[in-house]
Amino acid sequence: MKNKLTALKSLLIVSAFLLPLNLLAQEDVGDLFKASPADATKLVDAYINPLFKGLGVGLNSGWNTSAKTKGFLRFDLRITGTLAFVPKSDQTYNTNNLGLQNVSPATGSNGIGPTAFGDDNDGALMKFNADPTKTFRLPQGTGIHFVPSPQVQLTVGLPKNIDVSLRLVPNVKLGEDAGSINMFGVGAKVEVLPLIMGKKDKLLPFDLAVALGLTRLNYNLPLDINNGKYANQKVDIKINGFSADAIISKNLLFFTPFASVGFNTSKSNLSALGTYDFDAPTIANPNGTQTYTDPVVIKNNDISGLKASVGFQLKLSFFKIYASYTQAQYSYVNGGIGFGFGK
Repeated sequence: MKNKLTALKSLLIVSAFLLPLNLLAQEDVGDLFKASPADATKLVDAYINPLFKGLGVGLNSGWNTSAKTKGFLRFDLRITGTLAFVPKSDQTYNTNNLGLQNVSPATGSNGIGPTAFGDDNDGALMKFNADPTKTFRLPQGTGIHFVPSPQVQLTVGLPKNIDVSLRLVPNVKLGEDAGSINMFGVGAKVEVLPLIMGKKDKLLPFDLAVALGLTRLNYNLPLDINNGKYANQKVDIKINGFSADAIISKNLLFFTPFASVGFNTSKSNLSALGTYDFDAPTIANPNGTQTYTDPVVIKNNDISGLKASVGFQLKLSFFKIYASYTQAQYSYVNGGIGFGFGK
């Protein structure tokens, strides 16, 4: 396999405008496809799980920077980016805790290696249980301890103190052998005080709103694990994010600070589709292989929990600047710019 972390790299081509791509030129993830589909599934899941968690919180981030909704048919277009910080506990994984059946740490190896967002160190040295003389090394980490993701969002005001937001990335081909990606998201925000107090809401010195956001990201990547032997190898990834927030803000001329509390979830599905040869050495046949179809399927509830944010928006005529920090399972910062007219 020659693509060297192509699955990880291609996702980050779309999202990592903040990172030089040469940081992603690491060890061959084909070494995760060893021994059996069951073991490969566990190894792939352990290695790239921080990517799914980081992208999951990224899908849920940056929806709102004020409790105030936009006026009827007023709009803004914002471009923001999120950096989700991978905690220390998710920067390594221990193969001894994965329940592997056909491979195990080689003599002298503790079985602990970096995840995709761990330190730029070698992965654990593993051996095949059926032929301990045959070994392989798991992939290195990238040395990157955060997961970046962008958001491009259009928000339009509706009657009754409601606005709606749309996030859309049409299907984009990332280049030859780099797959394609698309994303769709929709959000809505409703001001609470006008519903409760009518026009008297202006007596209170702040705005209050509730908001929801749903996002779906689809990504597929052609693979070549077996040096061109099979033309149908590919990875299919789907990530779904959901967030709900209560927001309070105060408009101070051109400066609006805000705070919010909420709940967010993300789920991911990864499937390695096609036909694959897995190494299956024995003492009698050190070069033995077994062939499997659609060998890896991973379904995870990656993120589920509370979050709390503080931030601000700065308005300069039709130009806005946004920034916020969120404490959550994967804490993150979000910032960017926006353009629009009307309150």
